Amino acid sequence: MKEYNFEIIFINDGSSDTSKDVIENIIESNNVHLIDLYKNYGKSAALSEGFKYSKGDYVVTLDADLQDDPLEIPKLINILKDSNYDIISGWKKDRKDPVSKRLPSKFFNLITRLFSGIKIHDFNCGLKVYRKAVIKSIEIYGGMHRYIPVIAKQKGFLTSESPVNHRSR
Repeated sequence: MKEYNFEIIFINDGSSDTSKDVIENIIESNNVHLIDLYKNYGKSAALSEGFKYSKGDYVVTLDADLQDDPLEIPKLINILKDSNYDIISGWKKDRKDPVSKRLPSKFFNLITRLFSGIKIHDFNCGLKVYRKAVIKSIEIYGGMHRYIPVIAKQKGFLTSESPVNHRSR
């Protein structure tokens, strides 16, 4: 198995559960960090803080619910390394969510694809790999995390996608 030089940045966005304690208990090395936000400011704010703090050449985002399989990370990193793309977005091709989530998502993705010209199926997948230049040159806030590929395109960056394993909640 290939070894990776990595850092992990957990962002606690004001959770009232015991996740902060769990994270603090697993921080044993200099490459694992916790950013503890006072309250839940939303996903865009959490990602923005993580992007500011990160130091790596490649940055992977992954939601804590683990619906997107972390075992997909090496594959996505390798796709990015071997391409001229700046972002590789996961595509929940075989999505395990109820129809009440899938239909609005399909509509959102269709409209965003049409207006942006970015030919990906799943703008809102939490599993993405970015080149450092992308995350250091964009600003996201509010609900803008859904549009990171669009914001990145405006800065001249290219996005592609790869199907990823999606699991039920």
